[in-house]
Amino acid sequence: MEKKIKKVVLAYSGGLDTSVLIPWLKEHYDGCEVIAVSGNVGQGTELEGLEEKALKTGASKLYIEDLTKEFVDDYIIPTMKAGATYEQYLLGTSFARPIIAKRIVEIALKEGADAICHGCTGKGNDQVRFELAIKAFAPDMHIIAPWRFWELNSREKEIAYAEAHHIPLKITKETNYSKDKNLWHLSHEGLDLELPSNEAPINRPGFLELGVSPEQAPDAPAYVTIHFEKGVPTAVDGQEMDSVAIIEKLNQLGGEHGVGILDIVENRLVGMKSRGVYETPGGAVLYAAHQKLEEITLDRETAHYKQQVALKFGELVYNGQWYTPLRKALSAFVDSTQETVTGDVKLKLYKGNIIPASVVSPYSLYSEDMATFNEDDAYDQADSAGFINLFGLPIKVRALADNALKGKTGAGFPAVD
Repeated sequence: MEKKIKKVVLAYSGGLDTSVLIPWLKEHYDGCEVIAVSGNVGQGTELEGLEEKALKTGASKLYIEDLTKEFVDDYIIPTMKAGATYEQYLLGTSFARPIIAKRIVEIALKEGADAICHGCTGKGNDQVRFELAIKAFAPDMHIIAPWRFWELNSREKEIAYAEAHHIPLKITKETNYSKDKNLWHLSHEGLDLELPSNEAPINRPGFLELGVSPEQAPDAPAYVTIHFEKGVPTAVDGQEMDSVAIIEKLNQLGGEHGVGILDIVENRLVGMKSRGVYETPGGAVLYAAHQKLEEITLDRETAHYKQQVALKFGELVYNGQWYTPLRKALSAFVDSTQETVTGDVKLKLYKGNIIPASVVSPYSLYSEDMATFNEDDAYDQADSAGFINLFGLPIKVRALADNALKGKTGAGFPAVD
């Protein structure tokens, strides 16, 4: 028997899915109260007119929660410090879902809701991210996921439902890309992108929103210098800024020069491959700068092991496992590696490229005296002979044993090609 639902808290963006969900929930659950919650994670103008729209379509109230600073400081920056990506994707949607879901749970508990509803498709990753976060903070909360059972099982049907119920939409059947936008990125999926044989229309007017294509970027490059303190960006071109302002500034610079556009067919958690086009101009610049600074401030063993950690960290974020002991432990490791990641990185942005120009740090491990091709007193090149003899000893021992075995039996060790 289906649970009696009197009050639902809806994760509400004002996009196609959640716009039709308010009247649909009231119809399906016998006039239940619907409380909409929108998390402001830097999506800007998408929040304009949201309250009026939510109330007109049947919500009893709308919470718009400003989560932007927390989103940047507690989710974006820790992931960037880890150098975590998922198959090159800079995780823009992935780490936005946990913070939004956490706040939705807090409101649902305060409101005494019977259920939380989300509009995530049953084919996607976001359903996992939302629901794992809900389980972390309200393990007994009932979750309604209409895409798994409702009759509006295509975006075309949703548009028809919205038109029949006089729900205003900003899209049409021709511009019906599935998009997600926040301060960090903008994703595009669906329509002609569903065929990998189709070139992404990045030069089509209106497709890109955070910048321009490399072909449309200026002919002159731009230089930008980013300062980091213990892995955290704190200034751009000598001007100290808070974390949100830094991303906004780098979005503007990177966007102008066609930086941070990724067209990828990724492996979704649910098992299928999916194509998406991502715009992450500021994020791409930050990642490149941070990686460049680590090149001179991390020792080899730490740098190489951190690359392994980054892979796992990225998988955890992509898979919605932010609120897990392992993610917390990996963040603690990452933070310990960032003690010396302080300095300035200068980059050149040119027609979609991010080109290193210079890097300096008071904690630099780079020694010009050691690395120079000129005469020096810091490195005795004669020492390398003994090093190679010891480093190559296992190879030498095997070769000697192989020759001895061939002399006795005519056959040596299995060949190593």
